[in-house]
Amino acid sequence: MSGVAWSLRLAQESDADAMPAIERAASSLFEADPDLEGVDFDDLWEPDELRGFIRKGHCLVSHVGEAMVGFLASQPFQRELHIWEMDVLPTHQRKGIGAGLIRACQIDARNSGFKALTLTTFRDLAWNAPFYSRLGFEEVTALDAHPRLAGELANEADDGLPAERRCAMIHFLD
Repeated sequence: MSGVAWSLRLAQESDADAMPAIERAASSLFEADPDLEGVDFDDLWEPDELRGFIRKGHCLVSHVGEAMVGFLASQPFQRELHIWEMDVLPTHQRKGIGAGLIRACQIDARNSGFKALTLTTFRDLAWNAPFYSRLGFEEVTALDAHPRLAGELANEADDGLPAERRCAMIHFLD
């Protein structure tokens, strides 16, 4: 872990314009994967969509100095807070920023009365499911009990992501 000083805060609507560039840079790590050949890595969250998430009050951004280097976009679904996107610029990864965003999201969700955090991710990539597992998430194996997550995985498969490599994860909050 590097000694780079970084900070995080709740996202503001004006942050949404910078988020797609961070998402695009982070997605470049997937481009060499032959299973993802048909995935459109330029299909990014639109700033207006991100502003909608930000208005709900649970999105976070991280900075190194004045530069935004990462973000977490989430949306409430009844008693769960779903993480739609969490990205850190490749030049700032492996410095604790992503883990810091997730931990801050866990604290915010717990303090806001949510019962769990959810997300979908690749089960086989070190910076995906294994990363989230280290932060208290577990794979949802009974998808029939989580129809929203099952539906999201089906949507991802329709968008070209390899279903056999994707999983839903949940972190129950105390």
